[in-house]
Amino acid sequence: MTDGAPGIDPVRLKAYFALIEVSSLLRHAIEQQLRDAGSLSYVQFQLLATLGDRPDGRARMTDLADGVVYSRSGITYQAGLLERAGLVARGPAEDDERSTMVTITEAGRARLAAVFPGHLEALQRLLLDPMSDQDVRALADVLGRVRAHMHRQPPRSAAPRRGAGARRSDGADG
Repeated sequence: MTDGAPGIDPVRLKAYFALIEVSSLLRHAIEQQLRDAGSLSYVQFQLLATLGDRPDGRARMTDLADGVVYSRSGITYQAGLLERAGLVARGPAEDDERSTMVTITEAGRARLAAVFPGHLEALQRLLLDPMSDQDVRALADVLGRVRAHMHRQPPRSAAPRRGAGARRSDGADG
């Protein structure tokens, strides 16, 4: 399979596959820790952590979808689960009633506080312990540049939706 990949040398492919495998292994371990410590999915944790980092604890749903790279409908569903659990509250934005704001509750902050120590321990043990401080700085630099490059593309939540009457790119009705 790698013999026919034009323009990608074996070292770059090795780096890609290592990144994918490390990401999968880390995410699996973190998801298990979050479920065990706080009955949270990874996306729910991301939502709570994003809101918890904001001074007012609030964000628009679309901004959350962009930030955690999740679909609008997926964020709506996850925010609904968090709201039913009392961890967030949702309501219309003051400046635009069409926009929905999500606000972390005190219970949401408490849940974050409960899962964070184990989250940080797993992160340290699995990702950071095998690296030197110089390695961590280099990784942060490289991934920061790649993230910035990828964010130059429009966020998924801003992508046009295909409606029932939308036209496919091949010109046929879709």
